[in-house]
Amino acid sequence: MPASPPPTDGLDPADTAAVTRQLGREPRGAVRVAHRCACGEPDVVMTSPRLPDGTPFPTLYYLTCPKAAAAIGTLESSGLMRDMEARLVSEPELAEAYRAAHEAYLRERDSLDHVDEIDGISAGGMPSRVKCLHVLVGHALAAGPGVNPLGDEALAVLGPWWKPSSCADGLPT
Repeated sequence: MPASPPPTDGLDPADTAAVTRQLGREPRGAVRVAHRCACGEPDVVMTSPRLPDGTPFPTLYYLTCPKAAAAIGTLESSGLMRDMEARLVSEPELAEAYRAAHEAYLRERDSLDHVDEIDGISAGGMPSRVKCLHVLVGHALAAGPGVNPLGDEALAVLGPWWKPSSCADGLPT
C-alpha cells in the first residue's frame, strides 16, 4: 500500500463528464486536467501513481482525446517508433534529452506519491525505448515544448488533430 493516500479526483464535474465521454468510462485516479486541446476539451489528465483500488499506475499523463489517440495509433503503425528508437542509439544528444524527460517524469510523479512498485519506471519506453507514442505525446502536451523530445517530434508529425471540428464532435453525450 502507498506511504500516503493517493490524491483524490481533482477534476471538476464538467471535466469529469468530458473525460468520461472521451474514454467511454469514468476516469480512474485523475488528479487534474494536465492539458486542454485547442477546442477547449481536456486531452490529457494527470493520473495518480496509485489508482483508487491500490493498483500501481506508472502513466502519469494519460491521453484522453479519442481523435488524438486515433491519429497517434496511425503514427505508431507507420514505423515511426522503430525509427525513433534507432535514433536513440545513433544520436547521443537525443538519447540524453530523452533520459532527461524520463527523469523529469519520475520527479513529477513522485511529487504526487512515491510508489515502490514502479520506482524508477516511467512510461512509454523511456529512457531507452519507444513503446507508446500516446504516453510520449501526453507528456509533451502536459509538460510543454522542450521537455520530451520524442513527444515533441510526434506532435509535430501529428499536426492539428482536432481540426476541422471540436474533439467532442461525434462523442456520446
